[in-house]
Amino acid sequence: MRESDMVPASQIFGARTPITAPARPSPTHTLAEILHDVRAYVRRYVVLTDAQALAVTLWTAHTHAIGGADCTPYLHLTSATKRSGKTRLLEALEPLVPKPWLTGRTSVGALVRRIDRDEPTLLLDESDAALGRDADREYRETLRGLLNSGYRRSGRVTVCVGQGSKIEARDFRTFAAKAIAGIGELPGTVADRSIRIGLQRRRADERVARWRERDGHAEAAPIRAALATWAGERTIARLRAARPELPAALNDRLADVWEPLLAIADLAGDVWPTAARQAAVSLAGVVEDTDLLVELLHDIAAILDGSCDGAIAGSVLLERLTATEDRPWREWRHGRPLSARGLARLLAPLGIYPDRHETAIGRVRGYRRDAFTDAMLRYLPSQVSNRPSANRDGHDLADSMCPGPEGLDTSDRADRPIETGPRTLGQIDRVDGRADARLPLDGGEGEIDVDLL
Repeated sequence: MRESDMVPASQIFGARTPITAPARPSPTHTLAEILHDVRAYVRRYVVLTDAQALAVTLWTAHTHAIGGADCTPYLHLTSATKRSGKTRLLEALEPLVPKPWLTGRTSVGALVRRIDRDEPTLLLDESDAALGRDADREYRETLRGLLNSGYRRSGRVTVCVGQGSKIEARDFRTFAAKAIAGIGELPGTVADRSIRIGLQRRRADERVARWRERDGHAEAAPIRAALATWAGERTIARLRAARPELPAALNDRLADVWEPLLAIADLAGDVWPTAARQAAVSLAGVVEDTDLLVELLHDIAAILDGSCDGAIAGSVLLERLTATEDRPWREWRHGRPLSARGLARLLAPLGIYPDRHETAIGRVRGYRRDAFTDAMLRYLPSQVSNRPSANRDGHDLADSMCPGPEGLDTSDRADRPIETGPRTLGQIDRVDGRADARLPLDGGEGEIDVDLL
């Protein structure tokens, strides 16, 4: 689904009379009607975009029907500064979700024991303090482990319990719905399991109702009761059997976290299936992969797109990588740019190694163009493979790359490995740290400067 095809939610959802019955809601309330009321209630107190409001709405329904899911998406409420609505959104969600646990700080023992015993809906505020560098190390690492494992139903953490000679290791279940609020970003592994809701301080012309706990809880009560009635055994069984269609734009982890929400949208019918997939694609578009290797591959791909040479000199690649001020390679370590040694070490885990190659400027030390093909297909979502079989070894077909120079074979051959061998990295390590080591060319004629710092 392309962004240009998306229809604003304001044009999709019409107005309706909200649920107001304070006691047992009528079973005639449809899921679509309940979701509409959740969405209207949340937006009454917090400024959200259409996509954000829809994600929060489906997540709220998911907390009631979590028994029908194998994965639970974390709701990551973040902002650049304080007073942007993060805590307010948690407060508004508290009376809507089942077994809410709104907390900013708790002990390690209480954290793991309560989640294991009660499977509450954790509404964790001030996550930047809990997961930051200044936080208690034991608490930070326990919380990180709990969040890393707790998005799957089988998730566990192992904690030592008891005292003295009676200490033993015990596994605690970590699966529970969680909303996490804080300034800045979550650790990468936790962010990967989350739907990011980026909040901003509201403008003067963006009006919301004043939050009063007694009024908000009274308003939420019939909506929560309607959600609880909907999330019965029949609904749980239908959700467990659901296999919703997932947008192709979502990566594997995002598909995992959005699947239970899309299953709920499909049950709701009406406009919700289409709107939910639009929201998933829209919110996925603001997620950036901050892994340095992925960033490096993105930048190298952009450099290689500007050339059809079969190989690129290491010095040329480094010059272009370090030419842009807003990229990390220009001031890689202690204010100094990325070196040939540093580049080789970064690429080595991907099976990409430097060697000597023939280019238009002569024989130089650098990288074969097609050495990057497999890694880019795996880590860059915009790259599409045309390999005949996913289980077939070797390169993609030649028409997926620029034609190489005469004599460079870029055809799909399983008997020729991509990398030139780890021996080259060992050769780099044996060279001392001089800034301009001069290596003889093969054949003994001439020499070339190589930055090996």
